[in-house]
Amino acid sequence: MLWIQVAFVAAVAAAAPAPAEKRWGGDHGGHWWATPSQTSDYIDFGKRWRSRDAVNGVCDLSKAQMPVAPTPLPSPAAGLSLSHVALGRGTQNYTCDLSNSTAIPVAAGALATLFNVSCIAADLPDLLSKLSPIALDLPVPASSDKSSPVYNSMSGRHYFTDLTTAFFNLDTELHPSWGQGSFKKANASAAPADATKGQFGKGEGTVPWLKLNAKMGALNQYQEVYRLNTAGGQPPKTCKGLPASFE
Repeated sequence: MLWIQVAFVAAVAAAAPAPAEKRWGGDHGGHWWATPSQTSDYIDFGKRWRSRDAVNGVCDLSKAQMPVAPTPLPSPAAGLSLSHVALGRGTQNYTCDLSNSTAIPVAAGALATLFNVSCIAADLPDLLSKLSPIALDLPVPASSDKSSPVYNSMSGRHYFTDLTTAFFNLDTELHPSWGQGSFKKANASAAPADATKGQFGKGEGTVPWLKLNAKMGALNQYQEVYRLNTAGGQPPKTCKGLPASFE
């Protein structure tokens, strides 16, 4: 089976002041980027990590700076504030016309698990820029084990409800009222030329950076989503030798 792996950072904007998120109070540095031996079992996506020297217990999302693509995406609409930053890890989905081996694979949505990296975005922007390619090289973590750091760090899930509707669901058992919403693509920008093309540096290329707008307008808790710092996700150039659908 062909798996088109992808990792990305999603920034969510809402019509509310940027919140001060709680920071993890742990006093050790044994996180997934520092302990490779643990990554085969699970990935601890920081759990709002900073350092043991951080004593105020919260991080200020208003300090986070949005990464800029070579061709910049439009700025957030007036009156919106950053509400959440998540690292997405999953797959891009595609379909193929089996009657034509030279046909180009057609995008058919995506499926990803989202992990909270809001405080990393606020406090450690240099680390944020490295998370997507690192996550891409690691297995897609299982998120059903409630005792694992993965479960406790999970923001929610991203999937498509139809071919053009991206859905972000940030409601989980740990935080049942973070919100959810349907979004449509508004703008796209090619990923940087040096972006990671696939797992372990091998792949067909990197999916674009995106700005998405809420489909339900004022009914959505969140108004805009940016897909940034993408790594991997592009399909083969043609459908030759591929199944009718793959991810």
